[in-house]
Amino acid sequence: MSEPRSPGGPWSATTRFEPVAGTGGVPLADIAERFGTPVYVLDETDVRQRCRAYRSALPGARVVYAAKAFLCRAMAAWIRAEGLGLDVCSGGELAIARSVGFPADRIVFHGNAKSPAELRQAVECGVGRVVVDNLAEIARIAGLVPPGGRQKVLLRVIPDVEAGAHPAVRTGGEGQKFGLSVATGDAAAAVARVLRQPELELAGLHCHLGSQIRTAEPYEEAAHVMVEQLARIRDTYGIVLPELDLGGGQGIAYLEDEHGLAPADFAVRVVKAVEERAAALGLPVPALIVEPGRSVSGPAGLTLYRVVAVKRALTRTFVAVDGGMSDNPRPSLYGARYT
Repeated sequence: MSEPRSPGGPWSATTRFEPVAGTGGVPLADIAERFGTPVYVLDETDVRQRCRAYRSALPGARVVYAAKAFLCRAMAAWIRAEGLGLDVCSGGELAIARSVGFPADRIVFHGNAKSPAELRQAVECGVGRVVVDNLAEIARIAGLVPPGGRQKVLLRVIPDVEAGAHPAVRTGGEGQKFGLSVATGDAAAAVARVLRQPELELAGLHCHLGSQIRTAEPYEEAAHVMVEQLARIRDTYGIVLPELDLGGGQGIAYLEDEHGLAPADFAVRVVKAVEERAAALGLPVPALIVEPGRSVSGPAGLTLYRVVAVKRALTRTFVAVDGGMSDNPRPSLYGARYT
């Protein structure tokens, strides 16, 4: 009998194809039989190992898992146990986090269209940070803070750095819907407005470049831009903001010949970029926050389908499965390919 093979590439550390296909020590056929198909399968051991890899690579930073990559109650519990924070983008994600006792002060609340009800939910439960995405949110958040209280906020700034595997997932450049533009003056206006609100504490700046970024260079470029923004705020207002959140988007392998951005490689390059630019501008090094999502949950997960039919045409073979865009829209939306 051949030795069990750990395929690497896009697969979790515990995935084996021989002698029986399985993950986490459980045969995939047994999972399909018990739960039906299609079914998402996540390897807890792999998730926890990836959380630890980020914490080990960035011991001085705050690592915050981006729930938009994948979230369920079990996932939230694993993230909590591994000591990471949680980035949520809706009232539903916040409710899932709180249902497993996730500490509110480790939650970062995002979103470019937060409803009044969601903002109230976030402030009332005491989330650690609310990321301000537009000017209108500032007064809304301040109005929800109880007398004598203060809510920490980060301002999402557009660094005008383009990165990501597909134009639809590049969110760091001008002309897209997320964040506050430096070029139009919205970022500067947001700083002034927050500082006028006694109910709000401006903890720092935030940016997010995109998704499936496989090299560190865009993060280095964004780090330089964002540290320069911190220096401008210091020069204008005489205050030093303590935090810099560089978002997530770290890429992973989906095919055997692809590579992801390893936490250690990302950390060395980005920490150096922040430290060097801060030193050049005479700034204290800000506390770094990063928000990995798919690079924590993606390689740990797989989707099981049943083959319903096989059709051989003249130029290709079609394999029909019991799933589609409802469970994986990425091939149609972004031209994504999978192993």
